[in-house]
Amino acid sequence: MVDILDAPPEFKKLKVPEEGQKVTVRDGKLVVPDEPIITYIEGDGIGPQIVNQARAVLDAAVEKAYGGKRRIVWWEAYAGGKAVKEYGELLPNDTVQAIRYTVLALKGPLTTPVGGGYRSLNVALRKKLDLYANIRPVQYFGQPAPSRYADKVNFVIFRENTEDLYAGIEWTYDSDEAKKLRKFLKDELGVELRPDSGIGIKPISIFGTKRLMRKALNYAIEYRRRTVTIMHKGNIMKYTEGAFRDWAYEVAVQEFRDHIVTEQELWEKYNGQLPDGKILVNDRIADNMLQQIITRPWDYDMIVAPNINGDYISDEANALVGGIGMAAGMNAGDFIALAEPVHGTAPKYAGKDVANPTAEILSGCLLLEYMGWKEASAMIKDAIRKAIAEKKVTQDLTRHMPGVEPLKASEYTNFLIEAIKGM
Repeated sequence: MVDILDAPPEFKKLKVPEEGQKVTVRDGKLVVPDEPIITYIEGDGIGPQIVNQARAVLDAAVEKAYGGKRRIVWWEAYAGGKAVKEYGELLPNDTVQAIRYTVLALKGPLTTPVGGGYRSLNVALRKKLDLYANIRPVQYFGQPAPSRYADKVNFVIFRENTEDLYAGIEWTYDSDEAKKLRKFLKDELGVELRPDSGIGIKPISIFGTKRLMRKALNYAIEYRRRTVTIMHKGNIMKYTEGAFRDWAYEVAVQEFRDHIVTEQELWEKYNGQLPDGKILVNDRIADNMLQQIITRPWDYDMIVAPNINGDYISDEANALVGGIGMAAGMNAGDFIALAEPVHGTAPKYAGKDVANPTAEILSGCLLLEYMGWKEASAMIKDAIRKAIAEKKVTQDLTRHMPGVEPLKASEYTNFLIEAIKGM
């Protein structure tokens, strides 16, 4: 766990806002003041536009929901292109320390090169802050969607964030490290790889798995979810993903016995009928799940998955309800939380006022809910439903609405704010 900073460190360039109060932790729980300081990072590409539009919508909802008695004090930190201009580096220590101090943050997308170049800044932030749970809700708001069952989709995906292939332990086929590993595998373990093989390592630990499952089940209890499904490919990768399944079940049975029923118990003890107030914990093979969320999405409620599986299924699930323009996300540790959309920087739309800010706005909703400000989050979601019902949406949605003229992103944002004010 990364420690929360009780006092601001000595920053190189940043200055803590004079207004607002710090979010703290007391007796293992977040304590959010009425005017919390929250860090924000604009990001690259469309990031500055959507982050600032999301902040405006969040501010309007907080003002309306709490009659002016609460507000967010926003504090900008830097990563990506803007950080290079300010600091000469992509991810300055100031930014990491600012989030450790404020505990909560909202971030826009950051550029990640494919193939060569630097590794993902998004992943770097998750690792530096030990944000081990990637929480991705998938919800239908009435938008155009390709699935005939889109209105049945309502998942929350808990994706492990620090291990698996995203640990980034890999070497090019012609590196000295890969040559040494191939030789070790052959000489010591009797495993021979082709000499032109790149090598990656897939670590999945007891510690990483159990803390993810623990956080997921606490969420399921708080939000009264009915089923938690462990997603894995344990029939093939028995000692990584198969172990993930087993360790997740151990947490459920040993630590949440009063709240859960396993699928085996459901049939052996309850004749297939889940008792009132209990959460069903089951598991499914990954490839089977990838088709079942299309053919029978009503069977799924919460999904707990290793990193790669969680990445794949969250993108597929969002496609069912219209794509990642609506896809929210939040990375959370034991206390620190960093909300960010699932989508990327979309540089071709940068500065054009056309990019849909909904995913960023809904990521902000996750942050509000994490703070306990659920009333403000609910208002925003109602405003989004109203915008879609009245076809007041951006170009990514109107392309599937014949005869509907798209709003600029700023016009869409203003519509949401006025809808919130009128509630």
